[in-house]
Amino acid sequence: MQLPVMPPVKPMLAKLAREMPAPAGMLYEPKWDGFRCIAFRDGDEIELGSRNEKPLTRYFPELLPALRANVPERCVLDGEIVIAGAGGLDFEALLQRIHPAASRVKMLAATTPASFVAFDILALGDDDLRHLPFGERREALVAALAGARPPVHLTPATGDAGVAAEWFDRFEGAGLDGVVAKPLALPYREDERVMWKVKHARTADCVVAGFRTHKDGAGVGSLLLGLYDDQGTLHHVGVASSFSVARRSELVGELAPYRADALAGHPWAAWAEAEAEARAAGGRMPGGQSRWNAGRTMEWEPLRPELVAEVAFDHLQGDRFRHATSFVRWRPERDPASCTYGQLDATVPEELAAVFGA
Repeated sequence: MQLPVMPPVKPMLAKLAREMPAPAGMLYEPKWDGFRCIAFRDGDEIELGSRNEKPLTRYFPELLPALRANVPERCVLDGEIVIAGAGGLDFEALLQRIHPAASRVKMLAATTPASFVAFDILALGDDDLRHLPFGERREALVAALAGARPPVHLTPATGDAGVAAEWFDRFEGAGLDGVVAKPLALPYREDERVMWKVKHARTADCVVAGFRTHKDGAGVGSLLLGLYDDQGTLHHVGVASSFSVARRSELVGELAPYRADALAGHPWAAWAEAEAEARAAGGRMPGGQSRWNAGRTMEWEPLRPELVAEVAFDHLQGDRFRHATSFVRWRPERDPASCTYGQLDATVPEELAAVFGA
């Protein structure tokens, strides 16, 4: 492979904005919820690079012929790998692809095929385009993908802040998690947060039914959150994390009263027992290791499900929080049994075809 922009490339990033940036000199795009990917093509050679510069090529074999058929023979594209499920974008299906067995990857490529959504172009032919303003790169990208067909897509874009606000509300049900605002004059600046992202933000009151120790062994790393369904079953819905060093130490004391006899009648006792048995046998406990970090285990400590925490989140995927939540405050006045799914706003499913055709 010999291109004017060679792998690895660290993609340009966005910083969080609470309000839609002013439209002057701005282009807005839906914020895709998938794996960020820089796609390099030089003839038949294709390489897919992740945001952290790790190769993704082997995990998405179905995209290689699709890119050969739909993008210029020599180019570098910035985009997102997504999988469309029945209820919108399916991030869990993407996670299943990060698997060491080639046979499993091949099977999933056939049953849950991925798509590539392009939103920037870094190189075309022999030309490095990174120095050009984004407005010119967008024109080059539109021309380069004029004949593209699924599963390769050109992301919708608009200069109208009103349309972007409509997308922000309308497309949430399709699994998109906000809007990205890009200055038209912006050159491509690798690994810098020079764009803006406006994401959905809400709060929920959740039962804190366990915790994990921080990876450095000091203090609480994350709180395990639960919500009750209509039948009274407490479901694990995600975690609250990203505590400061001082706050991690404080949480140890705050959680201590709820550790005594925590497994007695705990709604997740079977989970804890299965993990203990797996550890004793030297095996892998359920969900025991991160797909991205083989050294990171998911071992947890139970708490009596009597604490309620208010947490901030962006959106749900299925019956779980899509991303880690942020701790807001304790809610000592709240009855844990009242922490149900009913408090959450339900987004109306939106066909992904409407997004691509925006």
